Amino acid sequence: MTNDEVLDIFRDCGAILDGHFVLTSGLHSPMYLQKAFVFMWPDKTEILCRALAEAIQNVQDPGISDRLRTVTKVVSPAVGGIIPGYETARHLGLPAIYTERVEGKFQLRRGFSVEPGEKVLVVEDVISTGGSVKECVECLQELGADVVAVACLVDRSAGRADIGIPLISLAEYQVPAYPADALPPELAAQPAITPGSHHAR
Repeated sequence: MTNDEVLDIFRDCGAILDGHFVLTSGLHSPMYLQKAFVFMWPDKTEILCRALAEAIQNVQDPGISDRLRTVTKVVSPAVGGIIPGYETARHLGLPAIYTERVEGKFQLRRGFSVEPGEKVLVVEDVISTGGSVKECVECLQELGADVVAVACLVDRSAGRADIGIPLISLAEYQVPAYPADALPPELAAQPAITPGSHHAR
């Protein structure tokens, strides 16, 4: 899929919102990707995740592609990553599990586990600063897993997020984001909304 085709699905689902939003990172933005509006539609979610699975399978860098073929499990950060992680894993023919925040820190629960040295792929919905997915990666690494790569539907950072391992994104969509003490006047004039699930945990 092209960048525009991915974003067209988000637009068709009414998932590209304008306003004043507080992102999971704490930064403020005039735009928010409400991916839950996409995940309401199994057919559209299937299209995106099948394309993400194909992008993962078609990575050209031999050093990464060879390691991706050894992956035995897909892991996602809850809550937003659960649906795309599950659906992408289905197209890859792999089991899917997820990490959850317990007292602010990601952990594997519900009997989920990874083995020492096990090759895993982390799948997320949208990456902005990469903070949440980096926490998920660190959780898995602390358990001894070998996190081969991270894959996401949309990279809002346009490649600037530093997560320390290869990032595979289906689309990039860069929008401005500002610290709370450096908002442009037109954004500061609007009431801030916190739309994501992170703050509800």
